[in-house]
Amino acid sequence: MNNRRSFFRRSAALGLGAFGVNSLFNQLHAADFADAETLWNPASDTNEDYWKVIQDAYTASKSDVIILNNGGVSPSPLVVQEALEKYNKQAAQGPSYYMWRIMDKGREPLRQRLAKLAGCDAEEIAINRNATEALNTIIFGLPLEKGDEIIGTIQDYPNMIQAWKQREMRDGLVYKQLSFEFPIEDDEQIVKAFEDAITPRTKILHITHIINWVGQIMPVKKLCKMAHAKGIEVVVDGAHTFGLLDYTIPDLDCDYFGTSLHKFLSAPVGSGMMWIKKDKIEKIWPLLCNSVPQGKDIRKFETLGTRSFCIEQAIGEAINFQEAIGTKRKQERVHFLKKYWAEQAQQIPGVKIHTSLKPEFSCAIAGVSVDGLKPEQVDAKLFKEYKIHTVGINWENIHAVRVTPHVYTKLSDLDRLVEALGKIAKEA
Repeated sequence: MNNRRSFFRRSAALGLGAFGVNSLFNQLHAADFADAETLWNPASDTNEDYWKVIQDAYTASKSDVIILNNGGVSPSPLVVQEALEKYNKQAAQGPSYYMWRIMDKGREPLRQRLAKLAGCDAEEIAINRNATEALNTIIFGLPLEKGDEIIGTIQDYPNMIQAWKQREMRDGLVYKQLSFEFPIEDDEQIVKAFEDAITPRTKILHITHIINWVGQIMPVKKLCKMAHAKGIEVVVDGAHTFGLLDYTIPDLDCDYFGTSLHKFLSAPVGSGMMWIKKDKIEKIWPLLCNSVPQGKDIRKFETLGTRSFCIEQAIGEAINFQEAIGTKRKQERVHFLKKYWAEQAQQIPGVKIHTSLKPEFSCAIAGVSVDGLKPEQVDAKLFKEYKIHTVGINWENIHAVRVTPHVYTKLSDLDRLVEALGKIAKEA
């Protein structure tokens, strides 16, 4: 009986989630992170002693494979892994009780903390499974009519392109796609291209904040200002920026925003977030059914049926981890890592970098190619011969290997990448 009472007390405490004094982050990492702060030297360009503490908090830093495809999905730090395991074990004791009556109570505190991280009103945040779900909800929920125009690019993410094409087929919308030759280090060139494509029928601009193929940062705020002056709304795909770039969602001045939390926030795989400006919630139809589909409550978008409450609640520990580092510091570090390897690689004969190395135009992601080899061939050689995991990109006019480090990436891993690229280029 005492064991049973103890179990219920532990379950109740767990139901408080990651935001109490007994959070897993406080138990596993708080002391180490506090010690790491004493190692931080604002005058240093690298602070490797500090970053070693962060690296050690990720089990992926000890993998036999060097993971440089964090643009696809990022591994979680140990604290997030353990939180997910703990929630799963709890739910397994009786899902209908522990998920719906204990863990479900953690959604509102989680919404508040996500909103704090995003710098917005919690009543504008819906928690879901990924950027595709968030943005498809918006794309299919917008009350557009036959002949209305949407402007995007051929370099946008395929799932969003297909969503707009499906609406075009179904509803008679006009979906126009621009094409850019990246890298571009002139915001006005991009803004002008969109502006020149606008007609009186244009209703929506679809902007990918960071182009996932090669890492170009698009001038979202400037595009929004231009669009709003013409009465046009803006949908932003922030899959690769939330948890990486130091901004708040309202700062972007967009109308709709979707992101995945399992990329640079390092939350569990299958976690995402949608933001809709408060005065626009009412007009967006939910992708899945709701009893008040034209209501003003952002929660109408969370009627997903049974899903993993465990994944959802483990997001909290990812937020704790993020806040302990600080987004600005994280952005600067990841950009440093990208620049570290790319500046060396571009000196290798036959190697080309397809991404700007300036921080205002890129951060984590960079594309690289080797003369005489297709991207998939370079990708295969990197893995087979050097155990370096990247991804070969062949999309429209982009042909490169995408390399994406994260905060757990070691300089020695990037040295190995540069050495590998040199050998591959020499043999090509």
